[in-house]
Amino acid sequence: MPIREMNFDGLVGPTHNYAGLSFGNVASKDHGGEESHPRAAALQGLAKMRTVAEMGFEQGFIPPLPRPATDVLRRLGFSGDDDAILAEAGRVDPVLLAQACSASNMWTANAATVSPSADTADGRVHFTPANLRAQFHRAIEPTDTGRLLRTIFPGDACFTHHDPLPSSDQYGDEGAANHTRLVTSQGVVHLFVYGVEHRRTGGAAPHRFPARQTLEASQAIARRHGLDSAMFVQQNPDVIDQGVFHNDVISVGTGRVLLFHEQAFLDSPRVIQELRDRLGPEFVPLEVPTALLPIESCISSYLFNSQLLEQPDGQMVLVAPAEGQADDAVRATCEAWCSGETPIDRVAWIDVRESMRNGGGPACLRLRVPLDDHERDAIHPAFRLTPDRADQLEAWICRWYPESLHPGDLADPALLATCREAWADLTATLEIGPIF
Repeated sequence: MPIREMNFDGLVGPTHNYAGLSFGNVASKDHGGEESHPRAAALQGLAKMRTVAEMGFEQGFIPPLPRPATDVLRRLGFSGDDDAILAEAGRVDPVLLAQACSASNMWTANAATVSPSADTADGRVHFTPANLRAQFHRAIEPTDTGRLLRTIFPGDACFTHHDPLPSSDQYGDEGAANHTRLVTSQGVVHLFVYGVEHRRTGGAAPHRFPARQTLEASQAIARRHGLDSAMFVQQNPDVIDQGVFHNDVISVGTGRVLLFHEQAFLDSPRVIQELRDRLGPEFVPLEVPTALLPIESCISSYLFNSQLLEQPDGQMVLVAPAEGQADDAVRATCEAWCSGETPIDRVAWIDVRESMRNGGGPACLRLRVPLDDHERDAIHPAFRLTPDRADQLEAWICRWYPESLHPGDLADPALLATCREAWADLTATLEIGPIF
């Protein structure tokens, strides 16, 4: 049975704020401490979902996790009722408070690694939530993310849900941001891109910023998902040190197409040749040279953090951040792809400015889930983005989300009360009952 990719976007949460928490993420650090706009952020993300759905692609969504996470603060020694915990955390450790309030689970490319039933040993779709151990504000997500995924993709007839990998330096896992499935009539390749081989001393590694994905983690996921088509490739450590914290900031692919910067991989010519050997002449690698687009432009425009969507006729749409449209070199690159002999026939420029300012573009906001028709029917219907559901979510956002938020507002007990009322309202609207 043929499979088609379905995108599940993270719905931006009401505590979306610019605390600059992500070391190695240039955009996040550059805007740390500034005023954010949670309502605009959520509406921008929802508008992107609507746009993709209106193009004819199936679209789902993943709700925000409950924040502020007062349970995390309580486990770290703060006591009293929740209002008192927020006040004390804001007084003695505002960075920790920001971590407990982060809406970073909006970037669902990091939620999990997903393998389709067509490729797995047991013929079921496999999910492994990322442990996200490199950043504390993300490391508190995996357990709740797993609960959400089990709710959206229920039952064991179609879906296998794994626990996150052990949280250790050796098994640092950042999810689908470092995984790409490529397929032609000749074969399938699950391209796992890692930053460092943890157990190897003296190997290539970044020096300025940490490598968040390890080879050992990628290999473990391929084993537990029963994949015999995995290929493990090291990301260029030099670009990690320039702020390319995930592979999806420097390459993007789907189906038979891979867009990549010439500095994306430690040995790009060898990588592309191996992919050609495994995928055959249908494989289309589109390389962007440094002379045309330096790494700084890749990061500022997030060209490679675009969504590459394959239409039923095999042609592709690139859903790219609007920042790239204002960059002459980026715009020219996209126009060349569309006018040349490539499968890409158009670019949709999308405004997700609030997400971009916190370090995540269109591709960060979505988790790709390849499904056949039977598996698609097994999804919990509450999480499909229909026009009516999108209207409900828009009304919910406009009712509950603050228009603006400063990191100093995170200790406000009114924000906690609003977030809890919003979550209760959402679960009632979706008719899903308690999850957490």
